[in-house]
Amino acid sequence: MRKLLIASIVLPIFFACKNEKKESPQETIVMRDSLPEPRSEKPFVWESANIYFLLTDRFNNGNPKNDINFERTDSTGTLRGFMGGDLEGITQKIEENYFSELGINAIWFTPVIEQIHGATDESTGNTYGYHGYWAKDWTALDPNFGTKEDLENLVKTAHKKGIRVLMDVVLNHTGPVTPKDPVWPEEWVRTDPTCEFTTYENTTACTLVDNLPDIRTESNEPVELPDALLAKWKEEGRLSQELDELQLFFERTGYPRAPRFYIIKWLTDYIHDLGIDGYRVDTVKHVNESAWADLYKEATHAFNTWKKKHPDDILDDAPFYMVGEVYNYGISGGREFDFGDRKVDFFNYGFKSLINFELKKDALQDYETIFKKYSSLLHTKLKNKSVVNYLTSHDDGEPYDMERKDPIRAANVLLLTPGASQVYYGDETARSLVIDGSVGDATLRSFMNWEELDSLSTTRNTLVHWQKLGKFRRDHPAIGAGKHKRLGKKPYVFSRTYMEGEFKDKVVIGLDLPKGKKSLWVKGFFGDGTKLYDTYSETEVEVRNGKVLLENDNTIALLELANN
Repeated sequence: MRKLLIASIVLPIFFACKNEKKESPQETIVMRDSLPEPRSEKPFVWESANIYFLLTDRFNNGNPKNDINFERTDSTGTLRGFMGGDLEGITQKIEENYFSELGINAIWFTPVIEQIHGATDESTGNTYGYHGYWAKDWTALDPNFGTKEDLENLVKTAHKKGIRVLMDVVLNHTGPVTPKDPVWPEEWVRTDPTCEFTTYENTTACTLVDNLPDIRTESNEPVELPDALLAKWKEEGRLSQELDELQLFFERTGYPRAPRFYIIKWLTDYIHDLGIDGYRVDTVKHVNESAWADLYKEATHAFNTWKKKHPDDILDDAPFYMVGEVYNYGISGGREFDFGDRKVDFFNYGFKSLINFELKKDALQDYETIFKKYSSLLHTKLKNKSVVNYLTSHDDGEPYDMERKDPIRAANVLLLTPGASQVYYGDETARSLVIDGSVGDATLRSFMNWEELDSLSTTRNTLVHWQKLGKFRRDHPAIGAGKHKRLGKKPYVFSRTYMEGEFKDKVVIGLDLPKGKKSLWVKGFFGDGTKLYDTYSETEVEVRNGKVLLENDNTIALLELANN
């Protein structure tokens, strides 16, 4: 229940600002702010999306019957084997409103296509393709993750909740070679040299690491399908179907039967069939950029085709979305990534956003320094584009607050910084990122800590904070896509404003506020007499003398118009 605070009972001298004239309540002039009150319908804006990123195998086991396939039973290094998470498990949490309560409006999960069947030792003990980045067959789902019907159900369930689905796609490489997984033909892949990452050439025309065959994505030379793949399809009873579909694809597009176009066809089938809303694209800088333009063109075609066939299932008119992982790209670089001898603007090749590797370092600065920097860059160098910010991820060995000492501040930084936000599974529950016995990135990939959420009050309290900020962010595009302005230095108060056509959204946020009585300066943004609602404390207030008065033990306030 919203509680009405009676501002008049607080001593005026306590809240007076030295530059403000004292006025009696009778003399107060009601000033409406210059912007009309926002409409209640809030559009979805990718620039302000709150994206949840999870490892499919490590999030939730919805179907224990699919935990072991292809005789993947060899012993592995710590956290380097399959652990049972699957598509059904994700769907269960969608249905339980876990994501909705967290304010998530897009889910990105690691690739679910069929992985290599064998294990490989990367000097860390045996590793299976639990993470999804070691493709064996792009046309099939890996039974460890589930079936195509499971994926279809996930997408439909998410869409019913207003949640978009991002599919993680790999075009750069196949999985490693193992006794069970032969290397693809030489005209499809290169197996050397290993990348050096000092020039454009030795970053793109090379293998990312040893024993990770690199697709010849730059080639336009027609190639035949690998015999091993044809034999697999024949055994599974779908050889004719796959060949017929390829024939239709190449007839429609006129593309040469080069390696990248086969894979593009296979990847975009999931959009055409299921209505996937966007891609998170892996290893972007290791592929010649023109291949991404080809991928985006066909993804857009598939998305538009799906919309025409399913007019009743369309969420909105947003175009297909692509965010790219250009490893070590930072927002300060603007639109270009520097290879050393060449700069590339990946935004010109289908990407709406790039993952921003810079926030984890910027997070060490004060709030205003972070917010002002990001707002400025996103409305100048990156105007009409965006970044996806993160603090922790599956392959960043130097995340922010690795020991999870302050998950509350992590939430404030991640969810309130301009740009889209990427919540890595367990950020919201302080899932440990330091696991005994694990080596390398495996320590970042433990199973979701559901048991701690059920048993520890500190974990539940952390989740509640993330939920409140997440829902406020989801409900207000101004936070990620709007313009930032500081209103008060101490206590720290700032505004965000977003305008697109007739839609206007504006909010005020206070951080590091004192416990007990507090005054938030909103003059010039919300006029006197404006009724506001602090969603964090569930309190309704009114602007008087350019200020909002609150009394509670919270150190944060999330203010919106009371009629929202």
